[in-house]
Amino acid sequence: MIKIVTDSVASIPAEVAQARDIEVVSLFVNQDGREYREADMDVNAFYEGIAGMIDNPPTSSQPSQHVLETLFERAAEAADEVLGIFMSSKMSGTFEGAVRAARAVGERCGHLRCTLVDSTSNCGDEMFAVLDACDARDAGEGLDGCARAATDAVAASRFVFAPESLAFLKAGGRIGGASALLGGLLQISPVLTVADWETSTLAKVRTWKKTLARMADVFKEEIEAFGLKRVVVHYIGSAAPAVKWAREAIEPVAGRAVDVLPVSPVIGVHVGPAVGIAYECERPVPGKLTAPTGELVFSL
Repeated sequence: MIKIVTDSVASIPAEVAQARDIEVVSLFVNQDGREYREADMDVNAFYEGIAGMIDNPPTSSQPSQHVLETLFERAAEAADEVLGIFMSSKMSGTFEGAVRAARAVGERCGHLRCTLVDSTSNCGDEMFAVLDACDARDAGEGLDGCARAATDAVAASRFVFAPESLAFLKAGGRIGGASALLGGLLQISPVLTVADWETSTLAKVRTWKKTLARMADVFKEEIEAFGLKRVVVHYIGSAAPAVKWAREAIEPVAGRAVDVLPVSPVIGVHVGPAVGIAYECERPVPGKLTAPTGELVFSL
């Protein structure tokens, strides 16, 4: 049997993970001296207070080596093959931790077969690779075919998002103080995306209304060019603006109902209140991944 594993940053709803037989390894949020398992958090309750966390932002941490090794040991004992799909290795050490754990268990057990895929991203962008791998597994594909479905999804997906302010990014050291001040004074809202493992600026737009319009335009342009397979609207903080945007701007373009889901708190604490959209096209999206897909994969 092929066991599909991912991390909680993929933001897959618990009921979907259960229905699709996906094992989710949790990351952690650390706040005021306490550690919270992300997979167990009431995300909406946590986000109710996120705006007030700016002066003391929570931090995040990855799964322990013990947790990851235990996962691979169980698979080896059951003679399962493992496909692990994890968040960008340039945003977290989770992927590298999984590689180390797989190697350690493989050396001890000698019969572990696994493939690990670096999704190069997070949230819905990572989720789509997991769901495509599940589809391949359920269609009877072997481990290699499932991994190929995941890497194809990486190249064909896009995550576009915009923080309501630059304050959290500044607090986390991701932009300089001068840039944050300038953005606030000029009402500049950056439209961000993830490409080649890292966050980059897709556009700089004046006013929040124009920012939302620009993200909707990017979505429309790319699905018209490359087709649409999956889409989800994301939010950090209040769900209401994201729901309104999804219904008024995204669903008419997508031609279907669109799920609105909270972003993983591990990501949310670094970005602050935000709205975004993740979508997977039917064909590769130019600029999303310039490296060969083989560079995303570790096999044992």
